[in-house]
Amino acid sequence: MSTNLADAPPETPRLSAPVAGLIGVISLVAALGAGHLVAGFVGTNASPFFAVGNAAIDVTPGWLKDFAVRAFGTADKAVLLAGMAVVAVALAVGAGLASRRRPAPGLVFVGVVGVLGVVAVFTRPDLGQVAVLAPVVSLASGLAVFAWLHRSALDGQYSSTARRNFLIAVAGAGVAGVAGQLIGTSKDAEGSRAAVGRLVPARTAPPVPAGADFAKFGTPSFFTPNADFYRIDTAFVVPQVRTEDWSLRIHGMVDREVIYSWSDIRDRPLVERIVTLCCVSNPVGGPYISTARFVGVDLADLLDEAGVRTGAQQVFSTSEDGWTAGTPLSAMTDRSVGAMLAIGMNGEPLPIEHGFPARLVVPGLYGYVSATKWVRDLEVTTWDARTPYWLQRGWSEQAPIKTESRIDAPSGTVPAGQVRVAGIAWAQHTGIDRVEVSIDDGPWVPAELSTEVTVDAWRMWWADVTAGPGSHLVKVRATDRSGYTQTDQRADVVPDGATGWHTISFTAR
Repeated sequence: MSTNLADAPPETPRLSAPVAGLIGVISLVAALGAGHLVAGFVGTNASPFFAVGNAAIDVTPGWLKDFAVRAFGTADKAVLLAGMAVVAVALAVGAGLASRRRPAPGLVFVGVVGVLGVVAVFTRPDLGQVAVLAPVVSLASGLAVFAWLHRSALDGQYSSTARRNFLIAVAGAGVAGVAGQLIGTSKDAEGSRAAVGRLVPARTAPPVPAGADFAKFGTPSFFTPNADFYRIDTAFVVPQVRTEDWSLRIHGMVDREVIYSWSDIRDRPLVERIVTLCCVSNPVGGPYISTARFVGVDLADLLDEAGVRTGAQQVFSTSEDGWTAGTPLSAMTDRSVGAMLAIGMNGEPLPIEHGFPARLVVPGLYGYVSATKWVRDLEVTTWDARTPYWLQRGWSEQAPIKTESRIDAPSGTVPAGQVRVAGIAWAQHTGIDRVEVSIDDGPWVPAELSTEVTVDAWRMWWADVTAGPGSHLVKVRATDRSGYTQTDQRADVVPDGATGWHTISFTAR
């Protein structure tokens, strides 16, 4: 019995691999563009890509975040963004390739990604319920574009109509993304910052003498320029807040809830303090330490006006982007500590990336408990009642900055003979008493200290050592005024800061 080929069922149409993969990518871009457009109206962090990125940061284990900071520094978020983009494109291509005959696999992929975006936005503490519109529109757009392009290409994947539809989808995604970006940045935070004008403190910091640093020997300058000041935070997108939109609420275990506007703070007598800030993620010899003149108001005054109740233990601060920190109440209310609500930095309003319009500065404590940027809310409470961001991830409740030192010079190859070694040391609230260096495990040599400006700022040092031709190791240790000499025992940054003697190598010729 013979079979008539003309009677055989027609073969199901099949897209070519490049066209199928392109459909997946274009649908992804269209979905993200639409979501970004809506996020321009409801909040930048509602953009699905940013929301998933923020969620990734929130669920990343502390040890992995610490590795990212060590490996990439302030570029850690850009690396995360790029990595997410690569993974998303690869998955989109895979979804397209799985849909060469039927659109169902690709539609499932778009749906799963869309649901992830909805969940990420819905769980953001800094976004309202209306923000869910952004990932919902993103999901609907991704599904519609994928189905439309798949049908168009299946009908004629090389036709002019299919190619035109592809171009329309790409152009539409681009326009939506750009429009969302323009709308989202329409709040002119930089213009608001420029309008602040000069901040004149009623109480100024002590003058800085000429001998406060040994920059000519290789140390940092005493003050860190704003552009070079270290920045470590979880903000995937830097909050853009205008002074006219900002307020600070103090509530919780207080006699009266208080809400301060920007003008309330700006018009108070301002105080200026010189403070060295240090990140708990700073490894031994690391770069995440900087010094600036901060201008603001005493937090103790603000808390006094609210009336702190007996039994309170911490001030739970919340940033514009939803990040939280817990500061021991005693550090906020003890006037000798000098805790500030800062609005100025190095003679100008706070830079936007450093917390404009206002941030916390609590000398002597690592930044994860003391330096909330873009601060919006202060809740006076107990440790049991509220658990801040980093405590949820295993870091310590109390976070005093440890007595440490660092070698900044020499580096590389130097002439043999007398070699000048220079660096910094810090022991906040206590002050540095002496610094010593040792070359090739030889005797400790006392270093010359720079003029002390304040115990809350770093102190520079230098010492001369003798180095013959060859490779050498130099180590440093500091002793504070309490008599404590920093330990040589190495400890990781988790849970409360690194310890150990900083050691460098150099070659003499």
